Amino acid sequence: MERKAIDLEEGWGYMVKGISKLERILEGLPEAPFSSEEYMMLYTLIYNMCTQKPPNDYSEQLYEKYREVFVEYIKSTVLPPLREKHHVFMLKELVQRWSNHKVMVRWLSRFFHYLDRYFVMRRSLPALSGVGYICFRDLVFMGVQAKVQKTVIALINKEREGEQIDRSLVKNIIDIFVAIGMGQMDHYEQCFELKMLDNTADYYKSKAANWIEVDTCPEYMLKAEECLKRERDRVSHYLHSSTEQKLVEKVQHELLMTHANQLLDKEHSGCHALLRDDKVEDLSRMFKLYHKIPRGLEPIANIFKKHITAEGVALVQHAEEAASNQTANGSANQEQVLIRKFIELHDKYMAYVNVCYMNHTMFHKSLKEAFEVFCNKTVAGCSSAELLATFCDNLLKKGGSEKLSDEAIDETLDKVVKLLAYISDKDLFAEFYRKKLARRLLFDRSANEDHEKNILTKLKQQCGGQFTSKMEGMVVDLTLARDKQTGFENYLRDNQHVNLGMDLTVNVLTTGFWPSYKSFDLKLPPEMVKCVEVFKDFYESTANHRKLSWIYSLGTCNINGKFEPKTIELIVSTYQAAALLLFNTADRLSYSEIMTQLNLTNEDLVRLLHSLSCAKYKILKKEPNTKTISPNDTFQFNSKFSDRMRRIKIPLPVVDERRKVIEDVDKDRRYAIDAAIVRIMKSRKVLGHQQLVVDCVEQLSRMFKPDIKAIKKRIEDLISRDYLERDKDNQNTFRYLA
Repeated sequence: MERKAIDLEEGWGYMVKGISKLERILEGLPEAPFSSEEYMMLYTLIYNMCTQKPPNDYSEQLYEKYREVFVEYIKSTVLPPLREKHHVFMLKELVQRWSNHKVMVRWLSRFFHYLDRYFVMRRSLPALSGVGYICFRDLVFMGVQAKVQKTVIALINKEREGEQIDRSLVKNIIDIFVAIGMGQMDHYEQCFELKMLDNTADYYKSKAANWIEVDTCPEYMLKAEECLKRERDRVSHYLHSSTEQKLVEKVQHELLMTHANQLLDKEHSGCHALLRDDKVEDLSRMFKLYHKIPRGLEPIANIFKKHITAEGVALVQHAEEAASNQTANGSANQEQVLIRKFIELHDKYMAYVNVCYMNHTMFHKSLKEAFEVFCNKTVAGCSSAELLATFCDNLLKKGGSEKLSDEAIDETLDKVVKLLAYISDKDLFAEFYRKKLARRLLFDRSANEDHEKNILTKLKQQCGGQFTSKMEGMVVDLTLARDKQTGFENYLRDNQHVNLGMDLTVNVLTTGFWPSYKSFDLKLPPEMVKCVEVFKDFYESTANHRKLSWIYSLGTCNINGKFEPKTIELIVSTYQAAALLLFNTADRLSYSEIMTQLNLTNEDLVRLLHSLSCAKYKILKKEPNTKTISPNDTFQFNSKFSDRMRRIKIPLPVVDERRKVIEDVDKDRRYAIDAAIVRIMKSRKVLGHQQLVVDCVEQLSRMFKPDIKAIKKRIEDLISRDYLERDKDNQNTFRYLA
């Protein structure tokens, strides 16, 4: 049998009864909950009315009536009490009505579910739940939205001022703004968030204007930090999570960016003052506040750089003043103190970079640029490269003023190498260091061979293998020289008929590794000549095709001076020994006689005779008895000389080698510039003048900062030697000639 068709009016009458019951339940009136039978009856009724054959298929009419139920309920029951209430009470009413509405949507969409399954899908209409929410949005929320927005923002501001508010109520309201968007955030963002953010900006703009005038920089930062913390806390409790970044940015802009310059430059409490007073905690807070702001750290990094630069320049000026007020020896000590202060300054601000500034690259760059400024200044005519080399020498030689443990020396060497990174003339340091290393090795003044090797390893890591290759060769060379000396001693034992009459130690070294030294044809006394000849015979028997060049200026001798009071052992240079031995066969010698017999230049002879007759130890008597040496002087052995020591060292006057080192480095730089230009042109073939200079500077800057004029001069020289030629059409373009 066919099922009897249900009339629309008849069927809807049954539905109205069910809907009325639902409304009474929602209003809290006495009413029993829906039973399963009631629910199934209402669901089945809708099903039947939608599945009847046309014209009795009432799907379209029921879909419309579903919407009308909400419209009627809202107008009669929801809006009147909502209009009567204001402020917080209105918000509470809205939350309650929204809660009821969600329940109503849930139940009605169950009753009318069959519409969703077929009719809605077939016609591409809004789902039943969506229809319910749209009704609430359009009829309820849009009407009170402005009031709700204003009230919620007022509550947030009250909380900012320290008052207690009902956070759960605000959260429920925010949830309505989000839910009304039905999966999209547009409604929340446009109808609440935008206005709330503008209000936040105004609120903190007003606060910042007051705080910046009365608070110190640390006090202001504490307040800013607390405000940011509270705003994030606000988001976690009731605002939508998507708001956090926007809210934080608003607060950061008003509190930190707008007043950044005024805050950081505060006279007695700004960034400069915090650095000056070592306020580590405040500096850390400043970094944390600004590091997430785009370009927020730049002004702080600039102040950091200026502060370090000023401290470093002040150290240099102080050292310069102290050096000008002291003796040459005192000046040298002052310069050593300067390097120690540079190290301490670097330790201090590197700790700031690591701790306060979280190892940020921008602050590493600021530290580097600041140190490059004052680490390349001169003090008392000495470059920092020379001072650093002298500091190392003092650290590594026996009896240096730096009395430190092995661990402390190793740590200091690490710091020296870090300082070297800031010095532009690394090649100058290398040459000074090599000169001083040579003296330590040749005169057995090195305190610890392990430290010597250790710093060479560190320098190699910092500057590359080419930087230390000669120095490493020197260390190895001296080890081989010791083996050669052992061989010579064995040779003398095996040939006992060879009697030198004295002990002889010879260091045979490779010319290429060591600094260049003046080599004169010194006429040795017969006693020494014999020693040289014996060693030559030994060496030629062990090394074929190698020629020995004797550097007498580096030799030392221990000779016995038989004076009337007592015999004293004299530690002298080979030159001094050769001069003194002349007096074994002559009582008196003139200046010219000594010059002829030793074959020395005037300059060297004056230094030599001054050390023996005019200085502290007067081994020779000079006539006339003046403080200076002249070609008319005559000399004789001072047999009456005496000293309380049984062993004394007679130094030669110090020769300033600085000029020679600088000349050697300048010569090497010319070769380096030539090589760089040729390398660049060989790979590029054709290149403009400006680009060639830029590329050349870039290639060489690892070792030294080349002078632009010097580069231009070398280009001209290479053109004259047919390595390059100018382009015929453009004089500023060069071509490589293969």
